[in-house]
Amino acid sequence: MRKKISIIGSGNVGATTALLALQSGIADIVLLDIAKGIPQGKALDMAEACPLWDVSSKIKGTNNYADTAGSDIVVITAGFPRKPGMSRSDLLHANAHVVKASCREIAKFSPDAIIIVVTNPMDVMAQLAWKTTEFSCKRVMGMGGMLDASRLTAFISWELQVAPKDIETLVLGGHGDDMILLSRFTSVKGIPLTELMSKKKIESLIERTRKGGAEIVHLLRTGSAYYAPAAATFHMIKAILLDEKRLLPCSAYLNGEYGIKDLYMGVPVILGQGGVEKIIEIKLPREEKMQFRKSSEPVRRLLKTLSL
Repeated sequence: MRKKISIIGSGNVGATTALLALQSGIADIVLLDIAKGIPQGKALDMAEACPLWDVSSKIKGTNNYADTAGSDIVVITAGFPRKPGMSRSDLLHANAHVVKASCREIAKFSPDAIIIVVTNPMDVMAQLAWKTTEFSCKRVMGMGGMLDASRLTAFISWELQVAPKDIETLVLGGHGDDMILLSRFTSVKGIPLTELMSKKKIESLIERTRKGGAEIVHLLRTGSAYYAPAAATFHMIKAILLDEKRLLPCSAYLNGEYGIKDLYMGVPVILGQGGVEKIIEIKLPREEKMQFRKSSEPVRRLLKTLSL
């Protein structure tokens, strides 16, 4: 029997994630939304493309959580997207209501699932999902680090005119304006980035990465990024379903690691069939420790607003 992935939210991120997962053939897909007809129509369209991809996986669009029962992975993309001038944090209360309601249904119908949270503000929503489902923290994570790392890799690739696959990047901290790049762990075929680029240029690329989502929101005017977020999410899905033991950055629950307790933050982890199987704790010098702690403060403030 094929594995089962349920995606909550059939907007741009959810539908594109469903497309990538279906096209890969690694699982059957359920696409759920409260809007009647939208997930059904998108699922039918994708199903009709499966013969062209030579894929036997199935996809179902639904408005009923019962159809998600027994999911191996549930991806939460449901919520309100950013509009120009909005920060991720501006979405807090509206999206908290959506995520909490979704998680109650997930816990009811798929008690053994691994959850990947995409909805913004992502670190906070991941913690809310964990609290609501009462799942092991290893089975609840947020997508953010993968997206930030991919954006930064793209910018470095364009600047140096080198293939993206030759670039290794490592980002930590909250998904947003306080993201931290560890430039000493960023390299091109093993050559440190600091040997190839000035400090000023590196800082400009880091800043563009931090504002990457806002840049796209400004350009689109009526929506937010979805191709890269969906690709990053699928990368995580694949690592879990195929038990790849990939070392990837994602938002995971910290209970003392990096000097942070009881908080979801972006860190490097080993992703496999158990979810977050291990958190990789890097020794940080004093300055980077301070940056990491600073990055955690906005997340804590938002959690207090939700009384979590």
